[in-house]
Amino acid sequence: MELKFNEHGLIPVIAQDAESREVLMLAYANIEAIERTIETGFAHYFSRSRNKIWMKGETSGNLQRVLEVRIDCDGDAVLYIVKQQGSACHTGNFSCFYRRLEELK
Repeated sequence: MELKFNEHGLIPVIAQDAESREVLMLAYANIEAIERTIETGFAHYFSRSRNKIWMKGETSGNLQRVLEVRIDCDGDAVLYIVKQQGSACHTGNFSCFYRRLEELK
């Protein structure tokens, strides 16, 4: 199956912890970032704000060792199953999804 990138050449990537199965983060990747991920075994993403590819943990040391790369049924989203070293979130939390949205009224 082919990947379906958006009009900017990007596809959403969800990182999930291999051990706990907790969803760690959502980021975007272009084809080069996905290829680098597969080649190196470490998660690479595309920074929309910096307009460049980055390896998760390259400055923080909080690397994501990618054990498996999956795609969804439509080919428009990617899942990295990772072994997370340290925290995934820039806030220091293990997951970026650490806050609850209270019931909407």
